[in-house]
Order: sequence, then C-alpha cells, then structure tokens
Amino acid sequence: MNLLARLRTYRHLGPVNIARVAAYRLGLKSGWHPVQRLSAPAAAAPFFVAPQKYSDVPAENTNWDVFLWWFGWKRKPQPDGPPDWFANPFSDRESSNADLDWWHIPDFDAGDIKAIWELSRFDWVIAWATKAAHGDMEALEKLNLWLSDWASSNPPYKGPNWKCGQEASIRVIHLITAAWLLGQDKKPEPGILDLLRAHLQRIAPTMSYAIGQQNNHATSEAAALFIGGSFLSKHDTRAKGWERKGRHWLEERAATLIERDGSFSQYSVNYHRLMLDTFSLAEAWRRHRDLPHFSERLNSRLAAATEWLWLLTDSYTGDAPNIGANDGARLLPLNGDDYRDYRPSVQLASALFQNSNAFGPGAWTAPLRWLQVADQKSRAVQHSKSFDDGGYHVLRKNHAMAILRYPRFSFRPSQADALHVDLWYCGVNLLRDAGTFSYNAEGANWFSGTAAHNTVEFDGRDQMPRLGRFLFGDWLTANSAISVQEVAGLVTAAAGYSDYHGAEHHRAIKLANGGLVCTDSISGDFKNACLRWRLAPGNWRIDGVVLSSEHCTISIEIDGTPVKPALGKTEESRYYLQKNTIPVASVSVDHPATLVTKVTF
Repeated sequence: MNLLARLRTYRHLGPVNIARVAAYRLGLKSGWHPVQRLSAPAAAAPFFVAPQKYSDVPAENTNWDVFLWWFGWKRKPQPDGPPDWFANPFSDRESSNADLDWWHIPDFDAGDIKAIWELSRFDWVIAWATKAAHGDMEALEKLNLWLSDWASSNPPYKGPNWKCGQEASIRVIHLITAAWLLGQDKKPEPGILDLLRAHLQRIAPTMSYAIGQQNNHATSEAAALFIGGSFLSKHDTRAKGWERKGRHWLEERAATLIERDGSFSQYSVNYHRLMLDTFSLAEAWRRHRDLPHFSERLNSRLAAATEWLWLLTDSYTGDAPNIGANDGARLLPLNGDDYRDYRPSVQLASALFQNSNAFGPGAWTAPLRWLQVADQKSRAVQHSKSFDDGGYHVLRKNHAMAILRYPRFSFRPSQADALHVDLWYCGVNLLRDAGTFSYNAEGANWFSGTAAHNTVEFDGRDQMPRLGRFLFGDWLTANSAISVQEVAGLVTAAAGYSDYHGAEHHRAIKLANGGLVCTDSISGDFKNACLRWRLAPGNWRIDGVVLSSEHCTISIEIDGTPVKPALGKTEESRYYLQKNTIPVASVSVDHPATLVTKVTF
C-alpha cells in the first residue's frame, strides 16, 4: 500500500519536477554542480552612506532598536556589537559548520536551521533604513557595522546562511529595498554591489531546483534575480541576463503556481502572503525603474491572488486564519506592526494589482508611501466567495467570517486539513487551526495532521498517509462541493470526500447574523470518528450539554440527540517555534451518523 501510494504521489508531483530535484541533489553529491565552483570576494563597507535629503516619509520601524527578533515573537536584548550569526536561541546551540562549504552542511546540526537563518533574513536592515531615512545617523552606522560583520563572518559560500537560495533571495530583496528607501539605488556603494553580486551568483545556478519545488522558493528567487539584475545593470555584465531570467520565471511561476481564482500552490495563508509580497515588490520596483510591463496574464493572476488574501484577512485585527504551513517567513517589514497583521501586504497589493483600496487609512498604508505607490480611492466591501481551484469557501455575514477548507489538490498538500472550519466574529478567532510550530522539532508532525484541525478524524489516523516530513500520499479529492450561496439571510457552502480507507465525510455550513450551523455526515468504513472544535482561549464551561464562554455558546447533536462534549486542552502555534495551550471540545461516535454543531454569538 505504501509503495502504491508513493507511486501515485510521484505521478502527481510530475516527472519533470522530480527530475529537477534529483538532478540538483545528484549534482551536489557528485561535486559537479556549477554552484560548487563559484567564488566571490567578501564584501566590505561602506554599504550605505547618509541620504542626501529627507522627504516626507512614514514613521520609522523601531522594533530593532533594542531587541533581536525571531519569527515575530521571540526577542532578546541586543548585544553591544553584532550578534552571533550562527547561534540558535531555541536550542542554545551554535552551528559548528560556519567554515564549511554550504553543500556539506546538514539542515539540523544545531536544531531547526530556520532559527539560525532568521537574523540573516535582514529584517533589521529594513528597520534601520527607515530610521536612517529620518536622519538617524546612529542607525545608519549600526546598519553598516552589522553588514560588515555579517559579510566577514559569512564569506561566500561558506556556512549555513548560504545553504538556501530562497534565504539568499530574501537578503537581496531587503538590501535593495533599503537602498531604495535611502535613495541610493541609482548610485550604490561598492560594498552593496559586491554583496549583491555574491548573492545573485548563488541564486542563479540553483533556479531549476527551486522550480522543481513548486512553491515560493522559485517566486522569491526569480524576484531576486529580476530586481537584483536590474539594480546591477550598469555594474556587472551578467546583470541583464539575471534580470531576464528573473522576469521569465516570475511570469512562468505566476501562470503555473497561482490558479485562475487566485489560490496559490502551497495551500497556506502565510506562504500566500510571502508570494504576494514578492510580486508586489517586483511590480513596485518595475514602476520605480520604469521597466517594461509584466504581462496581462501575470497581472490578472496577481489581482486574483490579492482578492484571495483580502477576503481571508480579518479587518478588525489584520490577522488571518492559520491555515496551511507557516515557517515565519515575511517580507518587507516597513512598519512595526505585528507579524500576523496582513493588512500592509494586502493594502500594497490591492493598489498595485487591483487599483483599489483594501482597508482605508491606517498604519498599513506605510508600505505604499515608502515605495512611492499611489493610494487608491475605490474601496469595496469584503464579501463571500468560493475559491474552487484551491478549495476554499469563504463565508461572510456582517461581523462574522467562516472558512471551509476542502481538498482541491493540483499541488502537494502540506497538511491533512480537509473540511477544517475557521470561524471569526468581531476580530476573535473562535474556531481555529493549530498552525505549524516547526518543521523539525520533536512532535512537530502532529500540527500538520488531522487531529490538529477542526474536522472529523477517523480511527485516530490522518486523512492521507504520511510519506515523508513534507509529503502526504493518496491525495484527497473533493466531492459534492457546493459553492457559496446567499439565500434568505444565510450564507451556505458544502463539500465532502472519501479517504483511502473508505471513510466518508460531508460537511455543510450555514452562517447567519447570530451564528454558525455545521452539519457533518459521516459514513463508510470506520470504527470510531472524533469531531473536534479547537476553541479561542477563554473561560469555557459546560452547563448540561451546552458549552459556553464569554465569546459564544456551542451545542452538538448526534442524530438529533443533544450530547455533552468533552472539554480538554490542546496546542496551537500562531508563530513559528511558539506553542500555546488552548481549549478543545470533542465528541466521538462509532457508527455512521449526522452531527450538527451550533455556534451562537
């Protein structure tokens, strides 16, 4: 069964993509990959000089004034000088491979490598560039000092911070954005030129591997080549080639990875934001440099992708459902908003790709002003919509939002979350997803499994067999999907599936002014089924058969008979490598049944 599942899964992944990844790994193992023959000098200061003038710019990002930050939540006081670029603050270990060629370094020699990469994503470069643009010379001096230390501590192409082409691309994007903010993108300093050359050399030869991943690795790396090649066009004979290559793959990846309805290949809200930010910066840079337009096809896909994220973003808080994988990635921290505030990204993309204003005036408009993108006047109202290409029903009714996630897998699913429901009311995420936590830590696989979602789990197993850390087999296919409809004051939608063991689950939801009704019909081959509802933190209590808190009340019926749910505790991860305890309600049955859950606001 496992072999057959693998063969079916490999067919879905596509032989060309598998060949790209295999060729990359074989090339590194054999020592014949072109990326292994690169060399470049270590860059040296100055990287940036004092801006010539200070214009009317938004408020600076002060997040990095006194703290070091990881994944938008963990912070430590800054040391007197530059930080240790190879320390993992979560494991209190340090990479011992800083002097090795990056292709000889394992991913997890000092714990989750993403914790080491985080400081080298250069969020602090953006923050201090915003301060320097206000005339803060201390921030400019610190910016140059840290970049000098990073360049000398991470010579090309040694150590873990050169291991990932996407990480290199994020640095390129942030360095060029900083030069833009400081008005130094037309006449850059030698240090920044050398640093960018070394990075683009690293990114270009492994582009095929990034494409084979079918995810945001390729969009990030294409954007870095396009923007970086344009930046270096007068300073390096290879730059035009990098720019053309980046433009080509931005066009191709937009057409391939973004569905016509705007859904993205990774089935993840946060990775959707990362992709959207990447294209937003590419388009803003294209306008800034007056480069040829992207195609109408690219712009239409990005307009649809913008609407997708806009409709899933809570306008009260800027937060969004924690659906899909989330490794803490974020581009363009131009203001000091919380990592989970999606409004700045949506506001910028709406102006660029829809000529619209997503959320009106607020701090989230800062990226438009920094990047010289004009504000838009037209503003629509968030509404209900089905995104059937990606498998999302979005239901909105006044102050409430519900999302029903159902399986439409043209690409590799990262979580077994079929028929998960997220529910929001007046900015509170009442019914919520577990998130991701980590890609490597002990027990992290649980977060991507069925038990970590608001759905039915059959016989204590995942809805799809797990074939690897990032790979499920026997991908589900939705049946009986009914798109969002609005009738007689109700917003409704439905979908179902049959899994590889023959268990069947169909879910229909109705959203009204006063609450949500969810009807689950389960049948087929199973011995036990457990329905879970992961709840917002609060003072939850059971009175008879009714579960209630300061947020809402919940009641559950099985075949028309009210039942008392079990109230327990579980975990969620709203930020990468962070875990919190939240309440969870559950009921179990051992036979085909209809379960009706009513949530009243």
